[in-house]
Amino acid sequence: MNELVRRASHQLTELVRGELRVAQAEMKQKGRRYGKGGGLFGGAGVVGFLMLQALVATVIAGLAVVLPVWAAALIVTAVLGVIAAVMALSGKKQIDRAGSPAPEQTIENVKADVAEIKESAQR
Repeated sequence: MNELVRRASHQLTELVRGELRVAQAEMKQKGRRYGKGGGLFGGAGVVGFLMLQALVATVIAGLAVVLPVWAAALIVTAVLGVIAAVMALSGKKQIDRAGSPAPEQTIENVKADVAEIKESAQR
């Protein structure tokens, strides 16, 4: 009987170790894919930013057909400034509404759990 328990314990340990090795290999593979995906997203962001710069230059060139180049550039700059200001104010409102970055509800739950455990231990 003792031998069966020892063998079962050893087999369970080996099973857990094998599963951990499989999980580790899976996480490595997923990590590589996430890394490649993140790099591609970063590259897309850079190319998208360059595209927006080209679009701004195109708008300036289009306005320069009917206005002096300096006036076209000034108009585009002012419009982009207004857009940036509106986005910044909206972002600030969202951050103010979010409140503290600490997980306040979780902290309260943990405090309540600790108090309950202390109370149970005193009984």
